[in-house]
Amino acid sequence: MIKGGMKDFLPRQMAAGWLLTACCALYAQPNLHQPSEDQYQQDPHQASQHQLGLQDPQDLQNLQAEVAERPTMVPPFDFPLTLSGNFGELRSNHFHGGLDFKTGGVVGKPVRALADGYISRIRVTNGSGYVLDVHYDNGYHTVNRHLDGFMPAIAQRVEMLQYDSESWEVEIVPEPDEYPVRRGEQIAWSGNTGYSFGPHLHLDLFETESGDYVDPMPFFASKIKDTRAPKASGLMVFPQLGRGVVDGQQKPKAVALDRQTPVQAWGLIGVGIKAYDYMDGVHNHYGVYSVVLEVDGEEVFRSTVDRFSQEENRMINSWTYGSYMKSFVEPGNRLRMLQAANGQRGLICIDEERDYRFVYTLSDVFGNVSKCRFTVRGRKQPVPAVDRLDRSFLAWDRVNVLQDPGFHLVIPRGMLYDDCLLSRSLKTDSGAVAHTYQVSSRPVPLHGAAKLRIALRNRPVEDSTKYYVARVNAKGRKYSVGGRYEDGALVASVRELGTFTVAVDTVPPQITAVGKQQWAKNRKVVFRLKDKETGIVSYRGTIDGEFALFGRPNIVQSVWECKLDEKRWPRRGKHVVELTATDACGNTSVVRETFVW
Repeated sequence: MIKGGMKDFLPRQMAAGWLLTACCALYAQPNLHQPSEDQYQQDPHQASQHQLGLQDPQDLQNLQAEVAERPTMVPPFDFPLTLSGNFGELRSNHFHGGLDFKTGGVVGKPVRALADGYISRIRVTNGSGYVLDVHYDNGYHTVNRHLDGFMPAIAQRVEMLQYDSESWEVEIVPEPDEYPVRRGEQIAWSGNTGYSFGPHLHLDLFETESGDYVDPMPFFASKIKDTRAPKASGLMVFPQLGRGVVDGQQKPKAVALDRQTPVQAWGLIGVGIKAYDYMDGVHNHYGVYSVVLEVDGEEVFRSTVDRFSQEENRMINSWTYGSYMKSFVEPGNRLRMLQAANGQRGLICIDEERDYRFVYTLSDVFGNVSKCRFTVRGRKQPVPAVDRLDRSFLAWDRVNVLQDPGFHLVIPRGMLYDDCLLSRSLKTDSGAVAHTYQVSSRPVPLHGAAKLRIALRNRPVEDSTKYYVARVNAKGRKYSVGGRYEDGALVASVRELGTFTVAVDTVPPQITAVGKQQWAKNRKVVFRLKDKETGIVSYRGTIDGEFALFGRPNIVQSVWECKLDEKRWPRRGKHVVELTATDACGNTSVVRETFVW
């Protein structure tokens, strides 16, 4: 058992390994909170010994002992706790790494130390705003994100470093004895900085020994009311490439919960579920802590979102398909939170013409449980073979090299999570900078970087720094993935397969003064910066020729602000502010504005 995470809090009882051989077509029969079998006749909102996987009283005693031994922590706030996000929610390319605590729609709530320890890192970043790391003496450490500000001594030190380094983004790693904290002591103020859509505190909890993200919920569960169970909202069937079909096709098939007409499948398939958790008194939805899939009464798969490492974080792209959670494990996916019990990575071999009973059990940390039942019916149908020598076939367990005229892509071994068959094409345009290469019609995420090289066919601009590799979406819009010029080609690293070309950026960023008439009244100078192609990579501001600290307190709002400080710029009438911005291709804009302060 791994110490410190939810594996301690709700120990699993995995079913014995077994091999399911079933042929099926899917017939969805939603049945949430309405168990029809004796073993499921229980209150769906109350945890029971059965729901927790405890088979006898001794198991329950062991669980109670483990909980009693867990270090105690005080909540980060001294008011009733409500959440806008929970641990492990599905996000783009990553799991949500902590809990989001609501702060009543306002900033400036005192944030408390959870236990005795010391402040171990202080940061200002664009993505997380003001950030404070705290190392605790109990084997855990936390990261507090989106803060409104630090305590006075730290705030002064941060500002001095920002001006000395002429940078909004800074980092301080103090010595352990510089900023000790006591349990319940205020360490910061809650805020809405960084990539944040509303006032809240994001709290990450790490197990110090392993470095894993772990679910903070068990430490605060007694302070949170939750009697609502997770609910399913959709199902999906995944025929395996060259080994299974659904309705005669080898592509994922979405199935509504209220579907009355069965789909037909044959061969090797996997299934997935779209589901969300809910809590009392709020309208938010959350990630589901535990998903268990049984087929004909035998467990085949279980996910328990209790911990993950940074290395595992991007593997969310293997486990999920859009908003669906797969109930099988792809061969290149090493997520420890996923467990298959049938010897086939949770996949189901459909080789008999009969009905099979699928049951999903969804549960949260509080023991609230719901079930979703559906029927899968097997029917023989041809399963198209896949030529593994096809130039568009990629094997997950080898180095893959893709080549076309003017195009070279090397995908290292271990970057794919499963075999895939691409839909490759080449679009030529005699006047274009480069051909447009479709590697895949649908984005295929990679676990790490692949090296891409695209040759230039035309050079409308002599300056090689103005070219960049662009990813092209289904609507034809281009997004920069960077790159550098090298011997007549652009070379870049990509972490997703799609459609690529080379584009030119000679347009400088746009800089616009915002609310200039209110600058003096609001005691801050505000500009909006935009760049339509490669993005802004640097900027610098001055007031009366002296460096002025401009930053992005909230990057969702896309404005850069400089707070006016009388100690730096005395109230003496007219001042001149100058702001310079440069994009990734070296295009630069400069604006000057005069204001009275």
